[in-house]
Amino acid sequence: MRRLRRVKIVATLGPASRDRETVVRLFQAGADVFRINMSHCAHDEMRERVRMVRSISEEFGREIGVLVDLQGPKLRVGEFADTSVELAPGQTFVLDSDPAPGDKTRVFLPHPEILRALAPGHKVLIDDGKVALHVVEASPTRAVARVDVAGKVSNRKGVSLPDTEIPVSAMTAKDRSDLDAALNEGVDWVAVSFVQRADDIAEVKKITRGRALVLAKIEKPQAIARLDEIMEISDALMVARGDLGVEMPLERVPGLQKRMTRGGRRLGKPVVVATQMLESMIMSPVPTRAEVSDVATAVFEGADAIMLSAESAAGRYPVEAVATMNRIAIEVERDPVYRDVINAQRQAPERTGADAIAVAARDVAETLDVKAICAWTSSGSTAMRIARERPAPAVLALTPNRDTARRLSLAWGVHAVVTKDADDIDDMAKRACKFANREEFSKENDRVVIVAGVPFGTPGATNMIRIAFSGDEK
Repeated sequence: MRRLRRVKIVATLGPASRDRETVVRLFQAGADVFRINMSHCAHDEMRERVRMVRSISEEFGREIGVLVDLQGPKLRVGEFADTSVELAPGQTFVLDSDPAPGDKTRVFLPHPEILRALAPGHKVLIDDGKVALHVVEASPTRAVARVDVAGKVSNRKGVSLPDTEIPVSAMTAKDRSDLDAALNEGVDWVAVSFVQRADDIAEVKKITRGRALVLAKIEKPQAIARLDEIMEISDALMVARGDLGVEMPLERVPGLQKRMTRGGRRLGKPVVVATQMLESMIMSPVPTRAEVSDVATAVFEGADAIMLSAESAAGRYPVEAVATMNRIAIEVERDPVYRDVINAQRQAPERTGADAIAVAARDVAETLDVKAICAWTSSGSTAMRIARERPAPAVLALTPNRDTARRLSLAWGVHAVVTKDADDIDDMAKRACKFANREEFSKENDRVVIVAGVPFGTPGATNMIRIAFSGDEK
């Protein structure tokens, strides 16, 4: 099941992809990582899905990543006496701490910490921005707002606050329970929703303690303001364009996407581009031309992964959506312009031995036109650093740790294989060549570049490059 592309595909599991047969077809169509959204998933269902993915991984002999997406602090209004109200332009509307059913003048906001944080001038967006208000008067128990964009507001609709620093953790009690269950099941990645500050990620990392890598979803203006420090502490980023496009002007999102993909590459950390990539395929067997261009743009930018949400979780054509995304990615990476764009985005390496080795491996591999760069890696960092350089040859990661192999399923261009660590330098070269041949990256007498650290099995000790012929394993 060697992929013919470098960018990875994340597919969300849901009602449309609940049974094993469909998940197998999603994997065969091109999915590299499966996302489980805890906003719509109970613990027992999550466990069942993780175990299903693991069994498929065993069946096909290829490591598949599992990403659990925590819900985060979802803000919603209360309920109305008549289930909904129609707000008129310019009218005042009150958000308050009274749990009584709402009417056309007011509604309960069951988040006292939010009422305390609101201030005059702050925007209040309801139902993904379909209704917009701004606060004109605020107290700890009520906020009086004026309607800027009129419309219908119904029971339990979501609330977005682009101007308000929410004085709560990104982790709710539900998230803590969900995280514990996911870690006990051995998931590979955990996505944190509605991140506002680096401390939100630090809090999750303190709980995970390395048992899973932590991905920050960037979907709030407060996160953009602190993007550099959030990127520094996170293991990966997600450009969560849905909520980001609600809380910020839509026209800013494409530029922010580029900023994040390039920032992640600079740091050698995976970046996932998500939301509405093939939205029309929820109902249609073919995407729009604009959606094809959107997916292609993310691939041209060098994103590590592109993601399907409702398309694979609840749509009518989940397998077709993955297959379509796979075909788009393959075609983009074949385009002569692709390599020019990717190379133009290269940045100066960090002044570390590992980065110097990664850059040298790329240069040697491309100069000699080798078929693969084989990276012996314990933690995955060596493969990540090589992937950062976006080399033309494939990156074959050889690791003794199954958890590492699964986590690398999110990294650009990395094909991971689990094997025992090398005994010595000769063993390192022979088995690297053997796996390059077995995984069909090279043929007899092709050259491969091997990167490793001596002494073997020591994380962070990348210090050696070797050129070998694929016949050397004999």
